[in-house]
Amino acid sequence: MTPDRAGPGQDDGSPAAARPLRAATAALSQLVGGLGTALTALPVLLLLAVTALTAPAGIGLLLAPLALRALHALARRERARLTRVGSEVVPPHPPPPTRTRPALADPATRREVRWLLRHSTAGLLLGTTALLLPVIAVRDTTFPLYWRLLPENATATSIGLGQAHSWPQALAVSLLGIGAIAVIVGLTPGMARLQARPGRALLAAGPEEDLSRRVAELTATRAAALDAHATELRRIERALHDGTQNRLVSVTVLLGAARRQVARDPSRADEILERAQSAAEQALAELRTVARGILPPVLDDRGLEGALTGLAAGSPVPCRIDVDAPGRRAASVEATAYFVVAEALTNIARHSGADRATVTVRNRGGRLRVRIDDDGRGGADEGCGSGLTGIRRRVAAHDGTLRLTSPVGGPTTLEVDLPCGA
Repeated sequence: MTPDRAGPGQDDGSPAAARPLRAATAALSQLVGGLGTALTALPVLLLLAVTALTAPAGIGLLLAPLALRALHALARRERARLTRVGSEVVPPHPPPPTRTRPALADPATRREVRWLLRHSTAGLLLGTTALLLPVIAVRDTTFPLYWRLLPENATATSIGLGQAHSWPQALAVSLLGIGAIAVIVGLTPGMARLQARPGRALLAAGPEEDLSRRVAELTATRAAALDAHATELRRIERALHDGTQNRLVSVTVLLGAARRQVARDPSRADEILERAQSAAEQALAELRTVARGILPPVLDDRGLEGALTGLAAGSPVPCRIDVDAPGRRAASVEATAYFVVAEALTNIARHSGADRATVTVRNRGGRLRVRIDDDGRGGADEGCGSGLTGIRRRVAAHDGTLRLTSPVGGPTTLEVDLPCGA
């Protein structure tokens, strides 16, 4: 799964004072990364231009497959880059053709050419600016520290204007460096979004294909939801049939025996009635357990944080709970999060050999994110009956995502992302 990453300017849960600096640093990294593909875009654009100009002479027809392969390879590289720093850019399916005639009629190829034109110009300019801004900021801000060491006719500012012959002039240059820092903090997140916008708009699958893909995803999600529902019904049926029903049958049999025994030996009847009462109490306890399995009452009474705290308190492995999800969400979403954590803690206790576990819950951008970490031996596998398949089905029923990272030797991280609309 590809959990959502906080892009430039988005709230990532860090302290308010640090967010602009974090956003600016991330934006600079993205802009410089975009500069790499923009520099590559220039020769690809030149190759396409040469191919188009020489096509009437026949040379361009020979160059066309090479030019198209270079274009598609660069587009794939940009999709991967944009996916690493933000939401996934879904590629077109099937991939764009590399033969000339089909490529001329292919909408995805035409969109890639439009992206190439924009990225090799505006994207290159934005990336170059991002590369130079930190240099300017450092050079001009620290200018008062070394201005006396420069030759007399040396340019004072990074932009090639003016000379410094006194301390006031040197300090004025440092103010330009501070201005560059302000530009970095204030403008680079917007610059990063501007640089990425053509790629996200033009390199993703077209609207018709995206709709078809979404229909397929919803169909699969609906099937998973129905499967999870059927599995849950079978579990409840087994619990009632194998446990509660047998207890109630025992109660009925014991009450009948006690009724017949009253006339013959009242003392024996009391003993049978006591056994019937014990069986009834056990049946009642099993009914409560089944009811909690459908929707834990603790969620209504104490909310998600209180319910998870209760799970942690009852876990054999020491567990720390960190919940920052104010307000309430749909009961089905909270119940899914609760069962995910309950199943994960059970797996940790049974299989991981961990000394401690951590459950982190965040509510950001209308999505509930649950993360469970443990320091166990790792090697978790969905195919080994560990309950992970059931967790995935529950999550898929809400159109959520699950990602498991569990290398052999540990640690193990289970991340669940659920849409909650709040």
